[in-house]
Amino acid sequence: MKPTTVRQFFKLYPDDATCLAHLFNVRFGQGHVCPKCERAARWYPLASEKAFSCQWCGHHLHPMAGTIFQDSRTPLQLWFYAVFLFTTTRHGVSAKELQRQLGVTYKTAWRMGHQIRQHMALVDGEEPLGGEGRIVEVDETYIGGRDSRSTGMGTFNKTVVLGMVEPGGGEAVIEVVPDAKRETIHAAIEANVAKGTEIHADMHLAYNGLHKKGYGLRRVNKTQSGYVSPSGATVNAVENFWRHLKCSIQGTHISVSKKHMARYAKEFEYRFNRRMTPGAMLSELLSRFPELASE
Repeated sequence: MKPTTVRQFFKLYPDDATCLAHLFNVRFGQGHVCPKCERAARWYPLASEKAFSCQWCGHHLHPMAGTIFQDSRTPLQLWFYAVFLFTTTRHGVSAKELQRQLGVTYKTAWRMGHQIRQHMALVDGEEPLGGEGRIVEVDETYIGGRDSRSTGMGTFNKTVVLGMVEPGGGEAVIEVVPDAKRETIHAAIEANVAKGTEIHADMHLAYNGLHKKGYGLRRVNKTQSGYVSPSGATVNAVENFWRHLKCSIQGTHISVSKKHMARYAKEFEYRFNRRMTPGAMLSELLSRFPELASE
């Protein structure tokens, strides 16, 4: 399935009314049982507000309620187009680019971008990786901040990000963690990787002891054998993910603060996990609203 083109997008969603009708159909649909009169009803769009009315009792349903679109004064079609932009790029969309494309203020564009990233994270979910007989590559990296003035090295004010990737076309889970200590790394792995998985990792001391937690463990000594050990263990997949993430942040966003790094990481996790089916992203993001279940 090929990604949606700009022409196709505007054919699908030519105006706000069509966008609102789409939200109603994917969330409720005609025949939805009215929560007030408890009868299967035909629902009619209202001209006075962004809602649909029950044919029997006049009760209103608001398709935007509980979604990232709720309480926004930005036209719904612009919201849909912003989501479209996020699905047609490999490197993310900056707030400045949203401002230029949508004709909104920078503050509005910045808020829209972060809400879309949050929505992407929720749609992606957090299903555990791996399992018996499967491999997950694990690696930590440091993003942002600056190098130590004295040595040109170090992790001063950097954000620690842990990556867990199933090689061979599998999925990834990316977590921002407070530090790279053993207890922190082990807790993140246990929360996101199923027991029985064979973990491939470098020689960082934080990975010691994982075999005692129910995981297989094979190591890669990067200084001696690069990203593939003589035994066949490798961290190529997760290192490739880091390369794309860092290049995208530097090229699109210039820098990302610790406070918001998790949202950007989850955005790239979502896009990575759908790299085989990029054409399905727009439909998925405009049809699934897991934030409603988490309210």
